[in-house]
Amino acid sequence: MELRNKTAIVTGGGTGIGRAVSLLLAERGANVVVNYSRSQAEAEETVQLIESKGGQAIALQANVAKDEEVRALAEATARHFGTIDMLVNNASITKHISLEDLESVTDDVWDDLLGVNVKGMFHCARAVAPYIRRNGGGAIVNIGSIAGQNGLGSSLPYAVSKSAVHGLTKSLARALAPDIRVNCVAPGAVLTRWWAGREEQMQRLAPRLLLKQISTSEDIASFVCAVLEQEAMTGQIITVDSGQTL
Repeated sequence: MELRNKTAIVTGGGTGIGRAVSLLLAERGANVVVNYSRSQAEAEETVQLIESKGGQAIALQANVAKDEEVRALAEATARHFGTIDMLVNNASITKHISLEDLESVTDDVWDDLLGVNVKGMFHCARAVAPYIRRNGGGAIVNIGSIAGQNGLGSSLPYAVSKSAVHGLTKSLARALAPDIRVNCVAPGAVLTRWWAGREEQMQRLAPRLLLKQISTSEDIASFVCAVLEQEAMTGQIITVDSGQTL
């Protein structure tokens, strides 16, 4: 699929992987909706970066855990750009809890992480699907994680939520075929603000990877765009992790 002149929503598009995806989509000629929940300044800065290079973008607020806000996001996108062709389900949250510390995993932690990381992705896919279909089809990319494959991560609920994202990808691929392709990019460790305060841990990890480096947000963004373009693939979970899981 040619990205030029297409319209994409990138959830959590103001920071980290989301910002890198937003910038690269715009560079390739797509109109971009930079969604945010709380990071308004960062989202607006991302829009300014896109516009400074001649791209088209707007920042729109919506908490993806709230279905009514997501439906309003889709409607506002279609009203502004005329249609929706692509969705990058990037918005995610975590809680840093040691894996063995089961007592700290409260119901609130479960509700928050599953609400954003799983239900949020479902809300967004459901909201954009009618618009994408009316425009002749398109693609969705969910951002998963190797935590969903190996059970390790910033917390047990986070790993479980990403495993659910992988399952959601396969189910949505079946539900939305043949008009909408749904795939998942599952990064390993990525240089984002999630490493803040844990730089020593990152430095210890990098030499143990086969490629001796931790992926950048730009690495992931490049692959997300490639998956959006690939018209012969759906229901796949693709790992990008510098060899971390081997």
